Amino acid sequence: MEKGKISSLQMALMMYPAVVATAILSVPSITAKYAKTDLWLSPILASFIGYMTVYIAYKLHQLYPKQTVIQFSEQIIGRFAGKIIGCLFLLFYIQITGHMLRQYAEFVVDSFLVNTPISVIMALMALLCSFIVRGGLEGLGRAAQLFFPIFTLPLLLLIILVFPDFEVKNIFPILGEGIMPPVKGAIVPSGWFTEFFLITFLLPFLADQKKGMKYGMMTVFVVMMTLVVVNLIVLFMLGPATPTKFYPLMNVARYISLAGFFEHLESAVMAIWVVGAFIKISVFYYGIALGTAQWLNLSDYRPIVWPLGILLVIFSFWSFPSTMELHRYSFGAFPLLGLLIQMIIPLFLLGIAGIRKRKHLDSE
Repeated sequence: MEKGKISSLQMALMMYPAVVATAILSVPSITAKYAKTDLWLSPILASFIGYMTVYIAYKLHQLYPKQTVIQFSEQIIGRFAGKIIGCLFLLFYIQITGHMLRQYAEFVVDSFLVNTPISVIMALMALLCSFIVRGGLEGLGRAAQLFFPIFTLPLLLLIILVFPDFEVKNIFPILGEGIMPPVKGAIVPSGWFTEFFLITFLLPFLADQKKGMKYGMMTVFVVMMTLVVVNLIVLFMLGPATPTKFYPLMNVARYISLAGFFEHLESAVMAIWVVGAFIKISVFYYGIALGTAQWLNLSDYRPIVWPLGILLVIFSFWSFPSTMELHRYSFGAFPLLGLLIQMIIPLFLLGIAGIRKRKHLDSE
C-alpha cells in the first residue's frame, strides 16, 4: 500500500511541528491560568506523557513491525473488537484534524484576513494538504525537511528581538504555591504530547527502524524545550497578564520595536503558524488516509484522499459550530480524549499483546 521509506530524522521533523504548531500559540495562556508564574514547569511535567506514549508505540511496533495500530489491533484482540478500536482511532483523528483545520482558519481570519470567509481558508488548506498526502510518505518527509527551517527560524528571530525587553523578575516566586499549580497546568499540554502516538503510522516505513525509539524520544525532548522557552518568553514579556491573552505569542510579537524599523512582527508568528499547521494537518491527514484504507482492506489509500479532505472540512464545521465550542474542546475534552485514546488504549493493547506472547512462548 505504501512503498515509500523515510528516515528516523524525517519522522522527527514531521512530528515536531505536528505537536508544537498548535501548542505554542494557545497553550501558554491556559497553562498560566493554573500554574501562574510556574507555567514554564508544566511542559516538563507533561513531557513524561510524551515519553510514555513513544515507548508504548515503539513496543507495539516491535511486536508487529510491519503493521499500524489499525492492523495490529485486530491481531491482538480479534477481528471484530479490533475493527471497533480501529474505527475509534480513525474517528478521533478525523475529529481532531477537523479541529486543527478550524483552529488554523479561526486564527488566520481573526488576526489577518478578517473579510475572508472561513470556509475558503479551510478548503484551501485541505486542498493543499491533500496534494502532499497523495504524493506519498516520502514526499511528506521531504516537505517536512524543507519547511523545518521556515518553521523554526521565525521563532528564533522572535526570541532575539524581544530579549532586550525581558522582565526576568516575572518568574518569581518559583513554586510559591507548591507543586500542584504546575501539575494542573500540565494537564492541557499533556494532550498535545499524546499526539506522539501518531508515529505508529510512520514506524513501519522507517528505513532505519532501530533508531525509531531514539528519535521519537529526542523529538519529545525538543518539543518540551520549545514549549518551556515559549512559556518563559510569554511570562517575561506579559507577566501576570498572560492568562488574559488567548494568543499570547502574537501579543509578544506586537511588542517588538527595534530602531523604529523592526516593529510589529506578527508576520513571523503567522509564518510559524501557517507552515506548522500545514505539516501538522498533512501528517494527521496521511495517518487517516492510510488507516482508513487499512481498515477497509483497500489496496491503496490514494483514491480516498479527496473524499477524506471533504469530510475533514465538514467535520470542522459540524463538530465545532462556534468559536466558543472550539475553545472548550481544545482545553476541556481534547486532553482527556487524547490521554484515553492515544495512551490508555494502546497501553491496554500492549498489555494484552505481552500476555499473549508470553503464553505462546510457554506453550512452546
